[in-house]
Amino acid sequence: MDVLQQLGTYYAHNGGYVLEECYRHFLMAAYGVLFAAIAGIPAGIFIARYQTLSGWIFAVTNVIQTIPALAMLAVLMLVLGLGANTVIVSLFLYSLLPIIRNTYTGIKSIDHAYLEAAKAMGMTKLQVLRMVELPLALSVIMAGLRTALVIAIGITAIGTFVGAGGLGDIIVRGSNATNGTAIILAGAIPTALMAIIADLLMSWLERTLSPLKGKKA
Repeated sequence: MDVLQQLGTYYAHNGGYVLEECYRHFLMAAYGVLFAAIAGIPAGIFIARYQTLSGWIFAVTNVIQTIPALAMLAVLMLVLGLGANTVIVSLFLYSLLPIIRNTYTGIKSIDHAYLEAAKAMGMTKLQVLRMVELPLALSVIMAGLRTALVIAIGITAIGTFVGAGGLGDIIVRGSNATNGTAIILAGAIPTALMAIIADLLMSWLERTLSPLKGKKA
């Protein structure tokens, strides 16, 4: 109970600071995933068309995914310096694999009967992509985006080590303080809640955009 009281006191005295760091934390995660989506979704579509390149693309993104986050930040810091840009680029790189893989899987899993029907109607390749393939693959693509965003929110917490700010600042401050459990929780709880809320919102967005919404499987 003492820790909970300390936590409440911390929020009461530093609520504005915590909200500011929450906002900064989410923006870094969102920008990293957004830029990865801009690059990764077209890349996934491209390698679904030219499968000979898929092995190379997945090999590169798999290697990136195995690099420890602190090591990635340290390397990027040498090039980009301290600050939020280093974290955003790191999140961009980590988000590529789930987005590219899910886009590729979503496009490849479409029943060929739908594609043949679209071609028989005289649709161009661009029209087939926009009106048939992307809507049918949307749920799989959105699953990749959800995964990437939740991972990004967690990784952003260590951005404090390169001067990027965010909720990681509060967590590190608590770990350096005597009896800093309440301060650690003050940063950790909003981080967990942010990941949960982001996942729920992405799930709602997936259902809203799906052309099959309201229909039972």
